[in-house]
Amino acid sequence: MNSENALFLKAAFAIASKTEADAVVIHADPLDDLICEERIPKGIKLVLITKRRRMDGSEDHKGSLAASATAIIQLPRIPLTRISLIKIGTMISLSQEIVKPGSRIIFAVGPTESGPLDLIQSVDTSKESEIVASKGLAKISESVQPELFQSVLNLAVELADTGREGKALGTIFVVGDHEHVMQLSKQMIMNPFKGYDDDERNVLSSALKETIREFAAMDGAFVIADDGTVLAAGRYLGAAIDESQLPRGLGSRHIAAAGITSLTRAVAFVISQSSGDVRIFKDGKIIMHIEKAPAKK
Repeated sequence: MNSENALFLKAAFAIASKTEADAVVIHADPLDDLICEERIPKGIKLVLITKRRRMDGSEDHKGSLAASATAIIQLPRIPLTRISLIKIGTMISLSQEIVKPGSRIIFAVGPTESGPLDLIQSVDTSKESEIVASKGLAKISESVQPELFQSVLNLAVELADTGREGKALGTIFVVGDHEHVMQLSKQMIMNPFKGYDDDERNVLSSALKETIREFAAMDGAFVIADDGTVLAAGRYLGAAIDESQLPRGLGSRHIAAAGITSLTRAVAFVISQSSGDVRIFKDGKIIMHIEKAPAKK
């Protein structure tokens, strides 16, 4: 490991120890290797976030960060800003119960494409901030299974970045508490998922990604059951909410997502067609806002 990355890791571990943090989350992709001589402070969990699908055997090397990690979080394979890396890492760490609500997490991150670690961020999940938009983060694991939450989050962020045939997409994924969601919504078009076997329309299957990309161009929301089965697309969400409770400038999709999550235990992921940003709603509130990375010049 080069000296610059080693210095950042040493600083991150020292900050974690001094602030009595619960976890250190390290962005593994900027590291030239995962061999680290620094000792991880006792009682602090180590989490790696990465776009890599494999660690090239590093999990088995005694001195490797991967071998010492409590968890390895897979990121969507698209460019992400440093703040988006931190937000996704925070969100998934909480949804998978790697850390508990109210925990302090120290992040060490860098560019997603190349270059060394260059940012250390302390996140107190008990406080609302630029990273944590709402304390509703604490209730994610009560509503959606961790694997399903991560799968839909990664899917939403990837669709927001790549769109369909070069064109921006805007849509809603409503996940969990599907019986109530279906009762409070109605079909706008014929349901394209009706009549297929459950295993053919499960969002946990990577084979379904392109199908969802095609149907995301339609108006209406996707409704996803607790087990990941896509029950419907093109669904009109009829639940209303006081628009004054939301930030100004948000459109009908965001209002619909706030409304349906205020009346159910569901979590809603909204892709903004105009900006490419992803907002996550729980209990009628935005709990996290993930900005699309700016296009390279």
